[in-house]
Amino acid sequence: MRAVVLAGGRGTRLRPFTTSFPKPLMPVGDMPILEILLRQLRSHGVTEVTLMTGHLAYLLEGYFEDGRRWGLSIDYIREERPLGTAGPLRRLAGNLVDDFFVMNGDLLTDLDFTSLMARHREAGAPVTVSVFSRPEKIELGILQLDDDGGVIGYDEKPTLKLDVSMGAYAMSPTALTEIPEGPYDMPQLILDLLRAGRPVSSWRHDGFWLDIGRVDDYSLANRMFAENPTGFLPPA
Repeated sequence: MRAVVLAGGRGTRLRPFTTSFPKPLMPVGDMPILEILLRQLRSHGVTEVTLMTGHLAYLLEGYFEDGRRWGLSIDYIREERPLGTAGPLRRLAGNLVDDFFVMNGDLLTDLDFTSLMARHREAGAPVTVSVFSRPEKIELGILQLDDDGGVIGYDEKPTLKLDVSMGAYAMSPTALTEIPEGPYDMPQLILDLLRAGRPVSSWRHDGFWLDIGRVDDYSLANRMFAENPTGFLPPA
């Protein structure tokens, strides 16, 4: 199987760390986040990886090289200008014949990629989105109003449980033909597929997931890795 990893972003939420360092090379413990992800993918049968690079691409290319250290074959597509989270995939249209994974290069999770792909093939949709239920504390009082502006409810600083995209997808090659030239983001691809009457499926993950683009979550990831480093890595 093939995985396409989006590794070209500037990681602006983690500045100043990412000013001179690409976010996928940010260490969790003593290992780059992207290396952890690649080891997980290999354990799920992925043998070919395309890294979509941009910001500080030469550092990623120099570290991962051709991938043979991890039993992978890695190739690179470098963005000359930012194309969003889906725009770079247009370069692959017509070159892939089988279903494949797409994911962010800063993904920290114990997602069962094998089950994600099985769900995708069962659903027969062009895209399957991995979903995580995340509680979010709202630091405000939330009012419920009727049509006349009367207050009918008041919830002080509620915690909402939101279904969020994990930044990991299973895709069919037909989805690539829907991506136009130029900057284009994954949410827009999903919305355009739905508007065209195309199904989009999902796979709910009940395990572990962190968005390390947030400083607090990045710090949490390092603490968790220090406590249980083998929890992130597949058996050697």
